[in-house]
Amino acid sequence: MDKWSLFQKFLITENAQVSVVDFLINSAILIIIMVILSLTYGHCASSLSGRKKFAANFILIAFTTMLIISIVKTSLALSLGLVGALSIVRFRAAIKEPEELSFLFFSISVGLGFGANQRLVTMVATAVMLLIIWGRYFLNNKSEKQNLFLNISSSDRENVSLTTVKKVINEVLPAARLTRYDETDQSVESSWWIEVKKTEQLQQLHRELEKISEKVKISFIDNNTY
Repeated sequence: MDKWSLFQKFLITENAQVSVVDFLINSAILIIIMVILSLTYGHCASSLSGRKKFAANFILIAFTTMLIISIVKTSLALSLGLVGALSIVRFRAAIKEPEELSFLFFSISVGLGFGANQRLVTMVATAVMLLIIWGRYFLNNKSEKQNLFLNISSSDRENVSLTTVKKVINEVLPAARLTRYDETDQSVESSWWIEVKKTEQLQQLHRELEKISEKVKISFIDNNTY
């Protein structure tokens, strides 16, 4: 039998069955880990918007990864087929911050570990990573951090410019991102995602903006990130 025949025989016969018991055990552990990771992301992440909604994808991503690896690892032919399928499908995700990408890779890595049935190593690595995330969170003293939606409007277009407002916000608040800006002949309005560590910062921001113009209107709304 020549080498090509041996290779064809390998592709046909190399198809070990996946243990259903191991798959169910890995699935249960995976779900628990992803729930913990979602809660961790909601409390510890520095993202300014949509954390709860974004974290809801972790379980689906990790479980899908585990399912794919559990199936294709048993057959070289399936592995090659997966490569061909992924070369056709193009995935696009609106990643706003590098931190979001790191958590996605973390979820995929956990799925890969359980898909390869490397249960112990994956659990240990996950525990270490979670300890690092929570340790960094407490060291940075972000227990009072709150994310809000800030809306600023004024009929004084001359004094309340976007540059002036941005300068005041950056001086008072630790983090902010412009989400919308509207300017007409009668008024100017801007919307921001902001991060607040202390309530006093909101009062300080209000006072600083009033110094620019008495016609400034300010509103703070919880952006419901978590």
